[in-house]
Amino acid sequence: MGVLLHRSNDLPSPVEYQNWVGIGGLRATPDGPAMDLSAALEDSFDSQAQHWLKIGYDLALDPSADLAHTPACVANASDFGAMLGWGALLKKWSDQTGTVLVVCDDPWLFRHFRRFPGVVAGTAPPLLPQVLRLAIRGYLARMRFTVRMVVRYLRQARPSPAPGGSWVLTYAHPSSNGAGQDAYFGDLMSKLPGLRRVLHVDGRAEVTERLISERTVALSSWGSIWSAFGLPFVRWRPSRRHRHGPQGWLVRRAAAMEGGSAQAAAIRWQQICQRRFMADLRPNVVAWPWENHAWERDLVRVARVHGVKTVGYQHSVVGRQMLNYAPASNPDGEDGLPDMMLCTGTTTRTQLMQWGVPSARTRVAGAHRFAASAKVEYDPAQPVFLALPFDLATAADMLEAARRAVKSGFRFWVKDHPMTPFQFQESAGISRVHRPLTACSAVRAVVYAATTVGLEAVLMGLPTLRFRPSGRISLDILPVGLSVPVTGPNDLAEVLGTLSSPPPLDRNLFFAPVDETLWADMMEGRANEQ
Repeated sequence: MGVLLHRSNDLPSPVEYQNWVGIGGLRATPDGPAMDLSAALEDSFDSQAQHWLKIGYDLALDPSADLAHTPACVANASDFGAMLGWGALLKKWSDQTGTVLVVCDDPWLFRHFRRFPGVVAGTAPPLLPQVLRLAIRGYLARMRFTVRMVVRYLRQARPSPAPGGSWVLTYAHPSSNGAGQDAYFGDLMSKLPGLRRVLHVDGRAEVTERLISERTVALSSWGSIWSAFGLPFVRWRPSRRHRHGPQGWLVRRAAAMEGGSAQAAAIRWQQICQRRFMADLRPNVVAWPWENHAWERDLVRVARVHGVKTVGYQHSVVGRQMLNYAPASNPDGEDGLPDMMLCTGTTTRTQLMQWGVPSARTRVAGAHRFAASAKVEYDPAQPVFLALPFDLATAADMLEAARRAVKSGFRFWVKDHPMTPFQFQESAGISRVHRPLTACSAVRAVVYAATTVGLEAVLMGLPTLRFRPSGRISLDILPVGLSVPVTGPNDLAEVLGTLSSPPPLDRNLFFAPVDETLWADMMEGRANEQ
């Protein structure tokens, strides 16, 4: 009774277990029935949320933690919470009747799980090749990033905007334009003529260049050639006590995974540029699409040093699993939060306060991104709108499920995430669309994963289905108390066939009308006082 832990090239006889589950990519699959854990893993992840927040707080005390997503509990960029969830499942299975085979080729996870009571482990996968592969890949990725940023810095003329004033720090989104219309802040620049925009370093060069104008500058212009030389060598280096603690193998894995990309260099470059921008211009106020990431916590601290008022705009949704918004993982607690957090509606404001955000520092300011006038009709003769998420692995799972559903007579319009284009081959019943859901006149239903499109669809009264992958967490972005039917990789056609429209909801609870007076007060009030 318990758990058998093996790698995929060292499988036991099928008579030794009742069913099996695979963690991560496998080179081979065992015989026998596989467990569908899409729901169980999500429940286990939820049970570990507070545990992750406590670990994140402790990790964030290390000097290099501001280069990582794991200490900030960013669940759509770090799978640390999912790995805690897997661990909780293994401990549960080890106490149950029957034997579960867990197939795991991940060398860190294998070494973590084999320490559990009731787990009988085979030979562990080799660790060193994976460590070296990620280390080399990460260094090369950071080197490429550095070259791109240096070239961009040298190509861009250093602007000379007047110091002070009010600014929005925003991403170079493809749907923004040089006239001031912004994907995150809507027409706020048109309403507030003194407002200026500075573009985050994390954006495609061609989009950034298209948006630069008299009132829009690129933050990368405040970079430093000398500082850039160190970017290939920066990465998150957890302290020894974390690498060898109770979650040591998970921490080492997270550091290796995050270190296998250019992420740390991108965060450090953002920090370098925003620190120099603040010191140079000393704005009166800066607002940005707030998600409580590591670079944003750095921005708040730097702003306080220079006496800059900070306004975090909760621009999208705050689902129950979006733990990065909770201040519990901030090493400086509430002091790491913006001076004021403006919310799209009362539901998200309530969620933030439940996580410990002070009510006096939150206000409902309305939704710039989501047009109340948009209306898409339900039409069973139209295709299903498949809204792919930021995560490419989940996007691939959704597309594969849609291809299977085509055999049952369904057709799909596939829309990828604007910040992570997804390449796929169109086929019968599978068509790529470039317009958002709000630009469609009618659809049969909406299938989504970890994107605000799902909430938009529910508010428009469309049949809506959340896709939940197996063996991976795709965040539930819906506010607490709101749910829709869920599908997995193997039952999309079946669930679509019985899907109905949701009950009507008050849109203003989620996406309230823009409070122009409040925005003017937040962004111009201090300047007017001076």
